[in-house]
Amino acid sequence: MTEGTRRVSVVTGASLGIGRAIAEALAAIDDRVYLLDIDEEQGRDLSSLLPHSEFIRCDVTSAEQVAAAAGRIEAASGHVDVLVNNAGGFPDRLTLEQVTPEAWRETVDLNLTSVFLVSRAMLPLMRRSCRPRIVNVGSLAGQTTGWATSPPYAAAKAGVHALTRVMAVELAGEGFTVNAVAPSAVLTDRIRRLRNDAELKATAESVPLGRYQTPEEVAAWVVFLASPPAGFMTGQTLSVNGGRYMA
Repeated sequence: MTEGTRRVSVVTGASLGIGRAIAEALAAIDDRVYLLDIDEEQGRDLSSLLPHSEFIRCDVTSAEQVAAAAGRIEAASGHVDVLVNNAGGFPDRLTLEQVTPEAWRETVDLNLTSVFLVSRAMLPLMRRSCRPRIVNVGSLAGQTTGWATSPPYAAAKAGVHALTRVMAVELAGEGFTVNAVAPSAVLTDRIRRLRNDAELKATAESVPLGRYQTPEEVAAWVVFLASPPAGFMTGQTLSVNGGRYMA
């Protein structure tokens, strides 16, 4: 595949965890991958390992930085075929009373507002693609509850699922597909920091399949949703949770 025919993908929150696995999976099928993240050390390290990739330091909650990143991608590649809105997470599990207004805004901005800002900025570049695909990373926390989680995180991820449906309807006439994946109990470094050994064990036992899922298992579904066989699927949220939630 030549540089001119290589598919162009953008992944936010690409330096670690699920985002890193998604970037690696897309690079493995020979995409040119732009890695957007604020973690410059990890992002540049990953870019050095992946062929046809470029790290762009970008705070995806900043409209100005997102616009600048889109400008760099346009100058280098001219278009975008696949956008994966993966950036997200939360620093602490707090109760509703413990969450400050500032912490609420930060978590909602990272998990939901970023999807709006990056998608809006990339749309002009994606309209130049013959097969534009948007995949948003939601969460089981945005579908159902029953365990301790972060209130702003759960609310934001529910918003991601709703926004996915709205975007799918709005952009369908232009040939876009817009879908989401909703993982659960993915064993990343962030989860290890947030939970003690007993909590990690209890979470794994709460999954009908009896284990945590890997970032690579989530990435495989993202790759599928961005592939030609998924071309007639839009507005859907794929529940990839080991059976913890069945709708």
